[in-house]
Amino acid sequence: MSASAPSAEKKIIPIAESPDKGPIAPPPGADEETIALYEAHKKIYPRSVSGYFSKWRWALVFLTQLVFYGLPWLEWGQRQAVLFDLGARRFYIFNLVLYPQDFVYLTGILVISALSLFLFTAVAGRLWCGYACPQTVYTEIFLWLEKLTEGDRSARMRRDAGPWTLDKAWRKTAKQLLWIAVGLWTGFTFVGYFTPVHTLSAELLSLSLGPWETFWVLFYGFATYGNAGYMREQVCKYMCPYARFQSAMFDKDTLIVTYDEERGEPRGARSKKADVSALKLGACVDCSLCVQVCPTGIDIRKGLQYECIGCGACADVCDTVMDKMGYARGLVKYSTQNAVSQHWTPAQTLRHVLRPRVMVYTVILLAVVVAMLTSLWMRAPFKVDVERDRGSLARIVSGGRLENVYRLQIMNAQESTQTFEISADGLPGLVVASDATAEVGPTQSRWIAVRLQLPYEGAAAGSHPIHFSVQSTPTTAVVTEKSVFIVPR
Repeated sequence: MSASAPSAEKKIIPIAESPDKGPIAPPPGADEETIALYEAHKKIYPRSVSGYFSKWRWALVFLTQLVFYGLPWLEWGQRQAVLFDLGARRFYIFNLVLYPQDFVYLTGILVISALSLFLFTAVAGRLWCGYACPQTVYTEIFLWLEKLTEGDRSARMRRDAGPWTLDKAWRKTAKQLLWIAVGLWTGFTFVGYFTPVHTLSAELLSLSLGPWETFWVLFYGFATYGNAGYMREQVCKYMCPYARFQSAMFDKDTLIVTYDEERGEPRGARSKKADVSALKLGACVDCSLCVQVCPTGIDIRKGLQYECIGCGACADVCDTVMDKMGYARGLVKYSTQNAVSQHWTPAQTLRHVLRPRVMVYTVILLAVVVAMLTSLWMRAPFKVDVERDRGSLARIVSGGRLENVYRLQIMNAQESTQTFEISADGLPGLVVASDATAEVGPTQSRWIAVRLQLPYEGAAAGSHPIHFSVQSTPTTAVVTEKSVFIVPR
């Protein structure tokens, strides 16, 4: 800690305690201890790496971004395939049209996501963080753009340490422009899930974006630019809560990126032709490449740390070094703590990974997925809400009949016009006195006033349960809703 930051330091002077007089001042000339209140941030320059896990990571980058950027442009019939129309309270997901009343499906998706997280973490640690988390994905993209404009790790470090030159200025400017472009395009795509993307594009080209669309494009774009361009590993280390509670889901049979200390220590540099046994050295050549490629800047040789996102970059680069030295691969690898300490074979490791805890998670997850898919398959193509008309009390009408008035909201979840027939039962002689048919347009909602009548002496005074039945054509689906019929005293 430099002396130019006094606010970041605190001088602690040892003092003694007296039971009668309290603290006693230190004697003159006593030593003082300076303690830094925070550690200055050190920029991390991740080294590029290629290998088995790197290929998987980039495959997930391409797959997730193809889905994210491409999905809003996909057409389904005469509309956008995936659109969350908040203004109309309609959520279109391919052939599904969901209403706010379908909130239970969102709950199901969240439960499935949580159980999947528990399952994959118990099996192989932070797979989500290392391969599919948006923070990891966009950091990979921004690092690639940084390498494209500023060069590899050593070139970037030299350029940052050196003075400003024309070459440095244009490279830094090009990088910033590319970062800003990716951030804004990401924000535009995000808003395209809530405003039809073709409409959004026309508004953008005519410079007539609405205030909310403009705000969210800039907000999401700035978040992408800041998180992936500058905060990077700090999001994983300090902001993401998953790093803090992952230990509750880990055990000694969880697959994690592991350094084989027994094989690697004592570490030390040596030539390729050196006799390792004579030098009494382990397989680790202490090249520090595993630290250089780590996106969070940790040393995997110090054991499992909460900052590790399980990306496997250190395993890839270590295998490259082992190949060059003529040693066996796997000094750094995906394994379990028990497998490393007890020298298990891959088959033994796999058997212990598929332990009861994992099987329980799997069974519960499959049950929830099957239940949700079954519910979607059996879901009625329309919904009905029934309300008693509060402006019209139970009354006696011509012919000496008792009448109650209701308001039915019929929500058509089909993308074709549906005709609905309304009937009611629950009391002898109960009939629908108003028009018993209604037509509702594609994915539209309509309120309909329905009058029910009952013979004057058809029921005793009080509240009587009844049921409305609404049948649609041509789908022939039927939805039944409860209500009550009031007979005045």
